[in-house]
Amino acid sequence: MIRINLLPHRQIKRAERQREFNLLLIASAVAAGAIIFMGNTIIGAKISNQTERNGRLEAANAKLDKEIEEIRELKEQIQNVLERKQVVENLQSNRSQAVVVLDELSRQLPEGTYLKSIKQQGNIIELQGIADTNARVATLVRNLSTSEWMEAPNLIEIKSVNINNLKYNDFTMNVRLKALQPPEADDPKIQGRRS
Repeated sequence: MIRINLLPHRQIKRAERQREFNLLLIASAVAAGAIIFMGNTIIGAKISNQTERNGRLEAANAKLDKEIEEIRELKEQIQNVLERKQVVENLQSNRSQAVVVLDELSRQLPEGTYLKSIKQQGNIIELQGIADTNARVATLVRNLSTSEWMEAPNLIEIKSVNINNLKYNDFTMNVRLKALQPPEADDPKIQGRRS
């Protein structure tokens, strides 16, 4: 009977399996290392790209903030220019106001009525004058209430005075100016006079 010693064969198989296991273990470790390296590289690239994009966005935001500040300054400058323009337009429209007021008062003043003083505060004009009768003062009030430049006449005081032994009525009244338009735009009579 032949005896075969299988012990070395088993040891060889075991050593071969151990080698295969070690090779598989090394291959797995290399594959895992490669996967980790590639994942780290990809994630690093994505982080770098995102950081770059964030930097570009922050730069764009800073630029937009600067432009917004410039726009705000321009709006303030525009507002200042518009306010100045409004002041100039008001001065332009009010430039002839005194002439118009005096012309209108001279037209509405009835005979026998004389003005001693004219004071203006804002759009209120205070008139002080003398009339030979109360009816003349009432006519002046009616005339001013139908005027195209003045409205709401308010007789404050009327009293009798003697001047050179003649009896007169001393009066004080307020009248409000309407929003004045340049005479050229409204009054064809004034336009005809200028041409």
